[in-house]
Amino acid sequence: MIIRTATINDLPAMLEIYNHAIKNTLVTFAIDEMSLEERLPWFEEHNKDNHPLYVYDKDGEVVAYVCLSTYRNMQAYNSTVELSVYVHHEHQGMGIGNTLMEFILDIARKDPTIHMVISVITSSNERSIKMHEKFGFEFSGRIREAGFKFGKYHDIVNFCLIVD
Repeated sequence: MIIRTATINDLPAMLEIYNHAIKNTLVTFAIDEMSLEERLPWFEEHNKDNHPLYVYDKDGEVVAYVCLSTYRNMQAYNSTVELSVYVHHEHQGMGIGNTLMEFILDIARKDPTIHMVISVITSSNERSIKMHEKFGFEFSGRIREAGFKFGKYHDIVNFCLIVD
C-alpha cells in the first residue's frame, strides 16, 4: 500500500470509484455518471495551491482517493478547503478511509495557507459522520432537504475542523 500524489493516469480509476458512488449511494448528490472529459476540470483544479489530491495505491491498483478542494470560489474562503474521501466499494470497511483522513489532515496542518477543513455530508451517512467526529471535526449545521436523489429529499450536515 502506498499513498501518492494522483496523476492523470489515475483519473479512470478515480472516476470508476466516483461513478459507482453516483449510481449507488448518497455520498454525492451528483445524479448522472461522468465521463473522463467531464471529470478532467476537477482533476486539473488539484495538486496546486492548497488543493492536494492523493490516491491509495494497493499493489498497483487505485482503490481510494482523498483531496482538499476549493470550498467556495471567493477569495475570502481561500484558507478554507473542502475534504472528500472516496473508497472503492469493494475495499470499504478496511480502514482505508481512516488512513486517508489521517494522512490528508496531517498535510492540512502543515500547510500554512489552510485554516479550516470542511466536509459536507449527507445526514444519513453515519459512517462518514462518525469518522469525522473521530478526527475532531465539529458539527456546524444542517441544511434540510438540500438535495433530491433516489426519489426523495435528503439533508446535509456540515462538519468543520480548524487545523492551524
